[in-house]
Amino acid sequence: MTSSKQALAQPASSADAAPGSQPGAARGAHGRGAPAGADSWRSRLYRWDMKASPYAFIAPFFILFGAFSLVPLLYTAWYSLHDVQLSSLDRQTWAGLDNYKNLWASDFFWTALKNTFTIGVISTVPQLLAALGLAHLLNYRLRSSTVWRVVMLTPYATSVAAATLVFTLLYSWDGGMVNWVLHFFGVDPVNWRESDWGSQFAVSSIVIWRWTGYNALIYLAAMQAIPTDLYESAALDGANRWQQFRHVTIPQLRPTILFTVVVSTIGATQLFGEPLLFGGVSGSKGGSEHQYQTLGLYMYDQGWIIGNLGKASAIAWSMFLILVIVAVINMLFTRRLRKSQ
Repeated sequence: MTSSKQALAQPASSADAAPGSQPGAARGAHGRGAPAGADSWRSRLYRWDMKASPYAFIAPFFILFGAFSLVPLLYTAWYSLHDVQLSSLDRQTWAGLDNYKNLWASDFFWTALKNTFTIGVISTVPQLLAALGLAHLLNYRLRSSTVWRVVMLTPYATSVAAATLVFTLLYSWDGGMVNWVLHFFGVDPVNWRESDWGSQFAVSSIVIWRWTGYNALIYLAAMQAIPTDLYESAALDGANRWQQFRHVTIPQLRPTILFTVVVSTIGATQLFGEPLLFGGVSGSKGGSEHQYQTLGLYMYDQGWIIGNLGKASAIAWSMFLILVIVAVINMLFTRRLRKSQ
């Protein structure tokens, strides 16, 4: 009697299951209470989510880039091969490479290219040297170092219009502070807008003032990533601070310096706002004699003042080709630098 009751109380084994049923099917059905297809559906959804989520995250950038950068770039390339006027955009005449031929045969283009190069050199070299020196000073422990770093970034946060307006007043022919200082030292006043080198120096000073602090913070971040063991080893070898800066800091900053040179070169090639606002009425011409007209101003003058969109598009693509050449030189120099290390 007892044995029969125990047999009834115990669960049925796999051998006692109904014919055709799999072992453990009853336990699975009563244990989880979910069909087997739900788990496979969730696993497929999880795998699909893991594969598709990264593309969904980066899709907004590529959509905006395609809509506002890639499509206009390709459309500009199409315009550069046509004779298109701003007053009649629906009338396009095939011109082939005539816009490029006329552009490269123009003296104004080569003058703008020369001005872009000279202003770029005048503004980039002192800017990066000053930024390197300021970063070296900020790298040491100073009182209120955070305040000094914020102060260094303030010119970068200032708008181009406000900064150019202030510098225009400083370089004014009559009553400007710069000419007043020159007169104090016995130097004749300079007409900064009309002189060749004076106007280019004035425009370059605006660029130097706005971007020195920004590059200084980039150098400072790179300096703080240099291991302190290198400085300690140099100090044990008897190197002073200047020798440590030359033989430890500068070699470690080579990739960062190369990056800032490339970025500054790109910015100098696209220079537009500072010379346009500095010139006032003749800003788009770069002065009465085109003495500080950059490629950006020349493109703006041809496209929006004269209305020749085909030639302006050819200027834009010429600037793009110049930047490609700069990028290739940067790549070759970086490879050579890595091999030397």
